[in-house]
Amino acid sequence: MHSPVLFLIALVIFTLPGAHGGKVLVFPLDGSHWVNMRVLIEEIHLRGHSVSVVRASDSWYIKEMSPYYTSITIDATGGQHKEFVSLLVSRLLRIQREGASVWTRYSIDMELKDGFSQIHKNICEMVIQMFEDQRLMQSLRNAKYDLVLADPGAGGGAVLAHYLGLPLIFNARWTLHGEAHMAIAPSPPSYVPYPVAELTDNMNFPHRVRNMFFYILRPLLYKSTVSSHYTALCQRYFGPEVDYFQLFQAADIWLMRVDFVFEFPRPTMPNVVYMGGFQCKPAKPLPEDLEEFVQSSGEHGIIIMSLGTLFSELPHDLADEIAAAFAQLSQKVIWRHAGDKPATLGNNTRLVTWMPQNDLLGHPKIRAFVAHGGTNGVYEAIYHGVPIVGLPLIFDQPDNLNRMTVKGAAKIVDIVTLDRNIFLQALQEVIYEPSYRLNMQRLSRLHRDQPMKPLDRALFWIEFVMRHKGAAHLRTESYKMPWYVYHSVDVIGVLLAAMLFILLMILFVIRYLCCRVWVCCKRKVKHE
Repeated sequence: MHSPVLFLIALVIFTLPGAHGGKVLVFPLDGSHWVNMRVLIEEIHLRGHSVSVVRASDSWYIKEMSPYYTSITIDATGGQHKEFVSLLVSRLLRIQREGASVWTRYSIDMELKDGFSQIHKNICEMVIQMFEDQRLMQSLRNAKYDLVLADPGAGGGAVLAHYLGLPLIFNARWTLHGEAHMAIAPSPPSYVPYPVAELTDNMNFPHRVRNMFFYILRPLLYKSTVSSHYTALCQRYFGPEVDYFQLFQAADIWLMRVDFVFEFPRPTMPNVVYMGGFQCKPAKPLPEDLEEFVQSSGEHGIIIMSLGTLFSELPHDLADEIAAAFAQLSQKVIWRHAGDKPATLGNNTRLVTWMPQNDLLGHPKIRAFVAHGGTNGVYEAIYHGVPIVGLPLIFDQPDNLNRMTVKGAAKIVDIVTLDRNIFLQALQEVIYEPSYRLNMQRLSRLHRDQPMKPLDRALFWIEFVMRHKGAAHLRTESYKMPWYVYHSVDVIGVLLAAMLFILLMILFVIRYLCCRVWVCCKRKVKHE
């Protein structure tokens, strides 16, 4: 008698996931970018969708085994393995410490150009290996994915989505051509500062000259770094009529990892979804030993220091100066540090190889956050209202911290001139000057006051693309226009030509009339 009921229950259980669950193919970028992508993947999985992740066999952060996704491991060099990235970062840090100058800036750019060129070359070779594996590509087609979720910091995701004919969603802050807004949204250089220029939206004339300089030269640098690799890849499989950068601009949805508490007001587009701080969440209780150390700080509180995934090990002399400054504070310090123990380390400082950063930032005893200025750390500090002492190193870090400094929530220390006295003075200013904490808490209130959580917003649009097989109605077709059509140069040229023609006609008529009058006057004089 119960058999029909059990059969119906089983039928419901086994058919619901198929009816509501989608399939997402992910082409991520390794390193700190994977930290962001993993948050999305875990939430997509919890919503009942299945996820497959393309990874190179030498991936640094992207593990082959996970309860949240199925790996598609390509036996290739992804170009972002730990040794390569660590060596690149070490060279960049050494160059930067030589002193602030035009030559230093040029040397860093050339080092980045060579390093990133190699990374993108390896990514293209991995994609070629995928495309040449007919069994793999047939399995991807048979899987009937609903969309490709990719990081536009690498070009492989856009190329793969085009090859499979799937909708494309980007988890973006940067593309391989620079900041993501620059690829799709109008960006007037008069008030939209170019990222890495370390400017604001309120620029005087010299600032606007500097901004224009970056607008012209930086895209040329990015293009010279990646263009040859992706152009050759697209021509090989799609023909010369397909431009690799147009594949980026054709993405259905851009999940942008910023919001306007951090970003300066600027034009945007309908298919840009802002999810800045989507990885942030309320603090959880600390491990017992860590909580005991935090409580031992008494009324003075704690400071935490973390320089992200790439800079946990600093040069010995720099680490010694930082440790000496910490030793003079009344606060307890938790420092994420790798390598040898600094010779000047004080009894108030605890070195760890890993820390629950979000939980420490949300602890009532936190007083300041010493950070390198990565986007993840900045947003966690904003979310929890913790002021920042910034040690910007490379990439977008100086610009990120400059934005927080302008808003009165951070103090930047130049790593070139850093010593224990300068660093101690910066720490004490941020800890004891109330404006830093008050400004950051104001930003925190603004950031949290949203109609829905950033992560829920991101998941809504991912599922929206699944339901509707894309979001073409939100995507402008302007990327298909030649530059002279986009900027109306042809229209302006025609209008100027018409105005010139009218002006010449007027001049011709005036001259003709003047000549007629002169002839008539001359005849009249002769007649008299």
